[in-house]
Amino acid sequence: MAVTKAMTKAIPHVKSSKAQEWHMEMKYENDSEGDATYYTSTFRHTAIAADGDFTAAAKGSFNLAALTALCPVAGWDAVFASQVESVITSPVVPPVPDESFSVPS
Repeated sequence: MAVTKAMTKAIPHVKSSKAQEWHMEMKYENDSEGDATYYTSTFRHTAIAADGDFTAAAKGSFNLAALTALCPVAGWDAVFASQVESVITSPVVPPVPDESFSVPS
C-alpha cells in the first residue's frame, strides 16, 4: 500500500495583516489511479489562532510543514487506513440470493 498525501488547499483568513484562521484540505491516495487497489479521500480542517491552535502571524510565514503541523494528520492516517481496509483490503461481501430455495409446506 503506497499512500501519498498532498495538501490541496490552504486558505488564510487575515485580520490586521496576520492569519487568524486557516481552512485546509489534504488529499490521501492509496496506490495509483487505475490500480485495483486505488482509493482516495479528502480531509478538511480549520485551525483558529483564538482557540490556541497557532499564533497569529503573517500568512507568508507559514510554509507547508507549518500548515501540515496544524492538521490532525495522525488521526487522518488512522481513518484512511481503516477506509482502505474496509473498501479495498477486506471489503464487505454482500449475501447472494438463493433463487432455488422453495418455501417448505
